[in-house]
Amino acid sequence: MRREKIIEIMDTTLRDGEQTSGVSFLPSEKLQIAKLLLEELRVDRIEVASARVSEGELEGVKRITNWAEEKGYLDKIEVLGFVDTPKSVDWMVEAGAKVMNLLTKGSLNHLTHQLKKTPEVHFSEIEKCIAYANQYGIEVNVYLEDWSNGMRNSREYAMSMIQFLAQQPVKRIMLPDTLGLLCPDEVKEFMELICTSFPDLHFDFHAHNDYDLSVANVLHAVNSGAKGIHTTVNGLGERAGNAPLESIVAVLKDFTPCHLNVNENKIYRISKLVEQFSGLRIPANKPVVGENVFTQTAGVHADGDNKKNLYFSDLLPERFGRTRKYALGKTSGKANISKNLEELGISLEPEELSKVTQKIIELGDKKERVTTEDLPYIISDVLQNNSIHKDIVIDGYHMVHSKGLKPSVQLRMKIFNNYYEQNASGDGQYDSFMKALKKIYKGLDMELPKLTDFQISIPPGGKTDAFVECVITWDLNGRIFKTKGLDSDQTIAAMMATEKMLNIIEQIKNSNKTEKKNPYGNEYSPITW
Repeated sequence: MRREKIIEIMDTTLRDGEQTSGVSFLPSEKLQIAKLLLEELRVDRIEVASARVSEGELEGVKRITNWAEEKGYLDKIEVLGFVDTPKSVDWMVEAGAKVMNLLTKGSLNHLTHQLKKTPEVHFSEIEKCIAYANQYGIEVNVYLEDWSNGMRNSREYAMSMIQFLAQQPVKRIMLPDTLGLLCPDEVKEFMELICTSFPDLHFDFHAHNDYDLSVANVLHAVNSGAKGIHTTVNGLGERAGNAPLESIVAVLKDFTPCHLNVNENKIYRISKLVEQFSGLRIPANKPVVGENVFTQTAGVHADGDNKKNLYFSDLLPERFGRTRKYALGKTSGKANISKNLEELGISLEPEELSKVTQKIIELGDKKERVTTEDLPYIISDVLQNNSIHKDIVIDGYHMVHSKGLKPSVQLRMKIFNNYYEQNASGDGQYDSFMKALKKIYKGLDMELPKLTDFQISIPPGGKTDAFVECVITWDLNGRIFKTKGLDSDQTIAAMMATEKMLNIIEQIKNSNKTEKKNPYGNEYSPITW
């Protein structure tokens, strides 16, 4: 029986990922990320630092190695070291680390122009460094920096470096596309040549994402013989970043027969933690972990999901500790809204569902995104509007709010097919609106109720672009009632609540014509509209 090839995942978020511009993890943050990577996500190895960088780096590594030693993970903790015997090794001994990833030159161009050394001298110094590390019980893996350029432009040198390392006590040889310049065909060619030339060696592939090809390059590397892959959470790293852990895990599990030890159900959790610690927001459309990637927006997709999951693929959100969502907005259909109502435990009649759908489409034109938390507010607003006949409408308004000047409003009202205009200034925009409205009603000898309470709220978890619900309590000659308004602007929400109040008064007046009792008696209980 053919056994699956096991692919090691070495995550370098805490070393290469920290080279992202503006990102620096605290020692305590490094420890928390290390714990999640090894204990919950279960990656095979983690690279946590570069030797000799700073005192803070030393403290962070000590915290991780102390914890890892207690848990039996010390052989999974790796540190980048340099060919600088004895400095990097001594630093690692102090830090308590047991695995060094030794950085060597994988291209003749780097060796000649950066180190200004010959291959013979470089090989000799590498051999000396490995021997010194082994004296202290430190295992060595070797990076071939700029290996991709080495294979392109100085292949004989790159192959001679691997031939030399094959004779050394080295566990893994790590092949980085340092500048992210390879295309998938080159990765396939180079990896096949090396893996067939040295079938007994373990090769890791380390991709960068400068051409947005890191995931494709990793896939080709694995299919061509690589036994280990380097990743970072959220694709952190220099320039365009490294191969993103979340995408690599999904692609290797779905498109290769290889086995991964990673628990992909924990990916989203650690992705959000790294987002918080790094201060770099995850793009909404980033595969696997982006906010929108498991959100259906078009109503036709939600309808398809209801009919034999027509829009489902193997990339199910539950795999990564997430859930599928159905966005609410101007492209929403009844199926999208029904999915969200099911989540809230709400059931509407077909006519009500149609009106809620139309309201969401209208609001979506004003506000890019409607959330599930907005839905109860919208439903309440729609159902209330259904019970009110609109004889009075705010037909137009112009508001001015300037520093050092009182806000002012020019208002036009449509009252039973007649139009009336007034302007006023006040202590705020809503106060200005109410004063202009009072002028119109005073001219018509019409009565307005007294405002007794005014409340503004947003849905739980709402942000600055959230819908605002305004609830106003009115007292009309002892009859207490409330009206609600909903909008993304709190002044407009208050005006909508006031418009409802004006129409309710007319309904009360009309109902009184058929009743033979005091319409404004105190015996009436409060009503919410």
